[in-house]
Amino acid sequence: MTARRTFKTVSLAFSIAVGLIAQAKSSQAQDLETLTVAGGCFWCVEADFEKVKGVKEAVSGFAGGTVSNPTYKQVTGGNTGHYEAVQITFDPAQVQVDTLLSLFFRSIDPTDAGGQFCDRGDSYRTAIFAKPSQTSAAQAAKAAAQAELGQSVVTPVLSAGEFYPADSYHQDFYKDSKVILTRFGPKSKAKAYKAYRDACGRDARVKVLWGSDAPFVGG
Repeated sequence: MTARRTFKTVSLAFSIAVGLIAQAKSSQAQDLETLTVAGGCFWCVEADFEKVKGVKEAVSGFAGGTVSNPTYKQVTGGNTGHYEAVQITFDPAQVQVDTLLSLFFRSIDPTDAGGQFCDRGDSYRTAIFAKPSQTSAAQAAKAAAQAELGQSVVTPVLSAGEFYPADSYHQDFYKDSKVILTRFGPKSKAKAYKAYRDACGRDARVKVLWGSDAPFVGG
């Protein structure tokens, strides 16, 4: 076999391999699904769900409102109708939407209609923004949570609409080493997040409600 022919053979094999890898990656991306939920502070929801096997990414943002591309200041000001929300991208071959919904209910206080823990106001309310294919599972998860708690669950199941990611400052806040000035003094975002979560009483309240079924207490 000549050197030229050998080169062509190797090049062809390489091209085929690259094509197969690209095809596999494209197929994998197409198989991923998203679920959007609101559970109070989006830093906490993002931190919780990025621990779940099968979850590829959790993005903090806003959903359910009437303003396009809202800012954090606009949303927390209460004039947009948006909730602080998290869009969870997951592999359904590794974790089912039913499991994610069960984990979600057991990581919040679904009996509180006025916000979550120390965060009060409409933007901190809980909700599930379900796609048509997710509505039945969301309703079933809500009914199961209500039966387990023996209390009225006020978390609504709403139709999924546009999700707007928050700015980069709020993404991966719980693990960011960048130092910021807080009421506790200069701290990394990660340490500021932990101090906020503890002070807000999130885990303490979830533990009271769900006991050993609380999946993220201590997160």
